Amino acid sequence: MHPTTSKASGTTRTRRTAPRNKGSATEQSPVTLERTLRAPLDQVWTLWTTREGLERWWGPEGFRSEVRRLELRVGGQFEIVMTAQLKEIIEHLAASGLSKRSAAKGRYTEVVRSQRLAYTNTVDFIPGVPPYQTTTTVTLSATPVGETRLVVVNGAMHNPEWTKMAKMGWESQLTKLAAALG
Repeated sequence: MHPTTSKASGTTRTRRTAPRNKGSATEQSPVTLERTLRAPLDQVWTLWTTREGLERWWGPEGFRSEVRRLELRVGGQFEIVMTAQLKEIIEHLAASGLSKRSAAKGRYTEVVRSQRLAYTNTVDFIPGVPPYQTTTTVTLSATPVGETRLVVVNGAMHNPEWTKMAKMGWESQLTKLAAALG
C-alpha cells in the first residue's frame, strides 16, 4: 500500500494486491482504490447515480462522457460513452488501433442507497481481444467529520498492462470526481 495526499480529494490510498508477474485476468487480483472525499455522503452518491452527476466526472482527464442509459437497480443496465477531447489523446488512441470513443457498459448487480454499488463491465473495445467482463464494487461510508470514505475495487483486465492502464484511468477519473465535489 502506498499512501499519498491530494489537496483536491483529501486522502488517497491505492492498494494493488496482485502479483505483478501474473498474466490473465483470472490470475490477477483486483485493484483497490481508496479516497476520503471532502463532501457529504449524499452528494457523492448523487454523482455516482445520476446522469447529470456521472457526466460531470466519468472518464479520465481529457475525455467527455455522455450517459446513454442508466437503470439504477439490480439487473439494470448502464452505458456511458467516453469521447477523447485532446488531440494528443486522439492521436495516441488511433496509433493503438482504438477509436476516440468507447462505451462503458454493464449491468448493476448490487445497489444499496448511499452505501454500495456493484456492476459488471463489458470490455469489448480492444482490437484482437475477445469481449469479456470485469466487475467493479463501489463502497461509500460517512466519516465522523462529514466527509465520505470511498473504496473502489476493480476486477483485473485481460493482462497486467491493461490492468495498469485501467488503474491509471480510474485514478484520473476519481480526481475528476473529487474536483466535481468542489
